[in-house]
Amino acid sequence: MKIDELADSINGKIIGNDNFFLNQEFTGRFTFINDSTKGDIVIRHWINGKGIEMAAGKEIACLITQNPKDGAVEKAKELDFPLIVTDKIELANAYALKWTVANFSPNSKNIVITGTNGKSTTSHLIYHILNSAGYHVFTNTNSESEFNTLIDPMVSKLISDEINTNGELDFLVIEVSEVQGWLGNLMKNHAFLMSNALNPKIGVITNIAMDHIGLVNSIDEVFDEISAVPQAIGEGITILNHDDNLVRKLDAKNPFYWSMDDKSVDLYFDNGIIYNDELIIEKEDLPFTSNHFVQNILSAVGACISLGIDLNEIKNAVKSYRALNRRFAKLNDEPLIIDDFAHNPDGIRNTIKESIKLLGDDEKLHVVCAIRGSRGVEINKLNVEALVEVFTEDINLFLSSSNDVVNDLNYVTSEEREVFFNVLDKNNIKYTHFDNLMDCLSMVYDASDKKDIILLIGAQGMDPAESLLKNFL
Repeated sequence: MKIDELADSINGKIIGNDNFFLNQEFTGRFTFINDSTKGDIVIRHWINGKGIEMAAGKEIACLITQNPKDGAVEKAKELDFPLIVTDKIELANAYALKWTVANFSPNSKNIVITGTNGKSTTSHLIYHILNSAGYHVFTNTNSESEFNTLIDPMVSKLISDEINTNGELDFLVIEVSEVQGWLGNLMKNHAFLMSNALNPKIGVITNIAMDHIGLVNSIDEVFDEISAVPQAIGEGITILNHDDNLVRKLDAKNPFYWSMDDKSVDLYFDNGIIYNDELIIEKEDLPFTSNHFVQNILSAVGACISLGIDLNEIKNAVKSYRALNRRFAKLNDEPLIIDDFAHNPDGIRNTIKESIKLLGDDEKLHVVCAIRGSRGVEINKLNVEALVEVFTEDINLFLSSSNDVVNDLNYVTSEEREVFFNVLDKNNIKYTHFDNLMDCLSMVYDASDKKDIILLIGAQGMDPAESLLKNFL
């Protein structure tokens, strides 16, 4: 690879040394500046003059950025340092992923998972099944969901590091955001770019619903972003949710459908997981039986069947699976406290519906909802409307702005808070709002009987709840 070839591949312009690969060997590693060593390539959304100095001092092969500022261009010219400036940093990250897979893991079978809900659980389930069956597997989904975006070179770095340390991979299981952006701007075709870079044998599309308001503003835009993914999967098999009307409209060459309702497809749920009209996993062997988690299980099982994994291996792995953090996780027994990363309309509806099913006579459901901070009025309006849609007289509602636990990037604005209040007031739903999450949790816990259920829902504003609850459980 020469630098001009690299620059051309990502629509980039070379500044500084444009001949470095003739006198310096590329290590094959795409990474971050702090982690970099001699011969690596660094990808950063922005860089300044001091960053260029640091990169030159580390003798990295080159640096790719979208936003050179504060003397970066001048410093690159002064030091004759190879800097590539691209208009779309996602092209660089897609290139890094594609190059890493092709050169470090050319023989692995690769699986991509996308959709609005359930990506992380489905990815982690597939990983668990393959790992339990004895294969060497890498996934970018972990319990903290730290690496499940592909807007930087982290996954490329982790793949190359894993193979350098532990040898050749059998499978790559990669979660791909259905919609992605940076600084409020949509990275158009992100899901296609990243899926295509992986050359997948199997693709999973969980569902198509609204999230990421501001990046996209209609369900048609979400559909457009996801609809190109089957093209990236090509002749591979695409695992599809037959119960989702929009998913059924996707044009996949080799579709494999699953369903919760339709027994005409190959894989469905009917008091257990049924494949080709035979029971392969009994209901009592499922790690969880709420509808949206069974959907995740069906997606994962469909993927592993399509990979040719033995059905007994799949059953045993599903039976032993333990959920990711904040996926309908039980934090306490009396009262029953459930924590779920329900942060968009579908997630809120499904999680509250499943919690209501657990209520016995004279039991109350206390819903504690963290308002989404710095995500805009529209997504919060959709979220509160979803909450209203499933609200019953058995629910006590508490809201938190979580000012005590969030940073500036997740701070709830007055407009976001007011849209919650206005929709609830319009629908005559009583609620109690707290500025701080700790105060909210303390009040809810004190107000609950041992037989009640406390449901914690929300994204970053609810993430610290489990650790805060330890103060009074």
